[in-house]
Amino acid sequence: MMETEAKIYVAGHRGMVGSAIVRELQRQGYTNIITRTHKELNLCRQREVEEFFESERPEYVFLAAAKVGGIEANRSALADFLYENMTLEMNVVHSAWQNGCRKLEFLGSSCIYPRLAPQPMKESCLLTGELEKTNEAYALAKISGLKYCEFLNRQYGTDFISVMPTNLYGPNDNYHPTHSHVLPALIRRFHEAKVSRSPFVTCWGDGSALREFLYVDDLANLCVFLMNNYNGNETVNAGTGKELSIRELAGKVAKIVGYEGEIRWDTTKPNGTPRKLLDVSKAASLGWTYRTELDEGIRLAYEDFLRNPMRAER
Repeated sequence: MMETEAKIYVAGHRGMVGSAIVRELQRQGYTNIITRTHKELNLCRQREVEEFFESERPEYVFLAAAKVGGIEANRSALADFLYENMTLEMNVVHSAWQNGCRKLEFLGSSCIYPRLAPQPMKESCLLTGELEKTNEAYALAKISGLKYCEFLNRQYGTDFISVMPTNLYGPNDNYHPTHSHVLPALIRRFHEAKVSRSPFVTCWGDGSALREFLYVDDLANLCVFLMNNYNGNETVNAGTGKELSIRELAGKVAKIVGYEGEIRWDTTKPNGTPRKLLDVSKAASLGWTYRTELDEGIRLAYEDFLRNPMRAER
C-alpha cells in the first residue's frame, strides 16, 4: 500500500488520464504528488529524465504521459506516434528502475490486442494476431512499454505493473476537430451543429463498429486501486464489459447535446477495428468495478466541454 505521504510522480498530469489520477490521489488523501509540465521536463530527452529521477527519486510512478489521437492522427503520423511514445516510456521506466522506484504503473491501451481477437478480449490474447493497421504504431509502442516492465520484473525483481484501458472520455479530453477520439469528436461536432443550426452531421464509417467506453475518473480509481492491490507481470484490462455501436453512440451524444438534425454516414471513411470489447473479469476478481454509466458520463463530459471552450482548439 502507498503511504499517504509517499512521493508519487504522475507523468502526464495535464492530460485527461494523468489529471484524473491526480484528482483521485488527492481525493484519497495523498499529499506528496510530484508533477512536471512538458516545458519543465521533456520526457523524450533521456538526460532530462535521468536528472529528474536522480534528483527527485519518486517512490511511486504513474506513467500516463503519451502522444495520443484518433484514427486520422494515427494514420497521418505513424513515425511520430511510434518514436515519441517508445522514447518517453523507455526513458521513464528505465530511470524509475535505476533510481529505486518502489512501484511503477504503466498505462497502455486496448489497441495492443489483435484486430480480430476473440471477444471479449482477455489479457492473455496479447501478441496472438495481427494489429489494427490504423493505430499499429501506437499499439507497438504500448506493447513495448508493458513488455519492458514485465522483463524488468523478471530480470531484476522490480514491481512494475500495467493497465490497459478501453476507450476513455471525460474531463480534460481532447476535442480537436481531426486529432481527437470518437466520443469527444462527436461531442464537438454535434455541439457545433446545434449552435450553427446545421440540418445534418456527417460521421465517419457506417456506424457498425462496436466500442466500449470508460469514464476517465473510473479509470483513475482503478489505477490507484491496482497500485495498492495488484502485483503481476500480466496487464490488467480496464473497462465496463459493455459495448455499443458507433451509430448508437452518435444517437446518445446527439440527444445529450440537444442536436435534433439528421445524422449521415460517410462510408468512404474507415470504421477501424470491427469490435473491441475487453474481458474485465480480472479487475472484478480483484474487487473493482466501474461506477459511471455511459449516459451520465457523456453528460458530465459535455458539461466539461462547455466550461472549457478553448480546449476544442488543442
